[in-house]
Amino acid sequence: MLKLQYQQELLECGTDEAGRGCLAGPVTAAAVILPKHFKHDWLNDSKQLSKTKREQLEPLIKQKAISYGIAHVMMAEIDEINILNASILAMHRAIKQLQPQPEFIAVDGNKFKAYKNIMHQCVIKGDGKYLNIAAASILAKTARDAYMLNIDQEHPEYEWRTNMGYPTKSHREAIKNFGATDYHRKSFKLLPEQLSLDF
Repeated sequence: MLKLQYQQELLECGTDEAGRGCLAGPVTAAAVILPKHFKHDWLNDSKQLSKTKREQLEPLIKQKAISYGIAHVMMAEIDEINILNASILAMHRAIKQLQPQPEFIAVDGNKFKAYKNIMHQCVIKGDGKYLNIAAASILAKTARDAYMLNIDQEHPEYEWRTNMGYPTKSHREAIKNFGATDYHRKSFKLLPEQLSLDF
């Protein structure tokens, strides 16, 4: 049974990201402040949920949340500052959108940089422990999936509609055959070392 939030006294947001391990597309983060006593039987780590359940939970979370924010950090910025910094930056940008601002931040994972002077706590596998982080994981995942489905129409050959930019065999095969697009992260190893790619 997931708990609502990490601590009880302060106004807390949960934050999480999606797309960190992808070869293409942005890294996307969300931050969510849920009301006290919020609960939903389905709400869990987005990776544990079917696409249908995530899509049904998304509008419910947006409707019920005290506040939420969603932010993308795009490919060029990922290449410039690295994926860890880009993931944290996306979380910061999502938290910045919250009104009211939280007094405490529960972060999925083990790395974060302080946002303003707000207290925070990193929680490994937090999206499977706290509802506010689980809600953020769902909003981040659905927003990022929507972005990938949109750019898939421009480049259907990479099958982003099914792989969402992750390094599947067919995705790497398409990179080998068609090269990299502007949506690919140039700082990532797009192909195995025995194959080189000209940018």
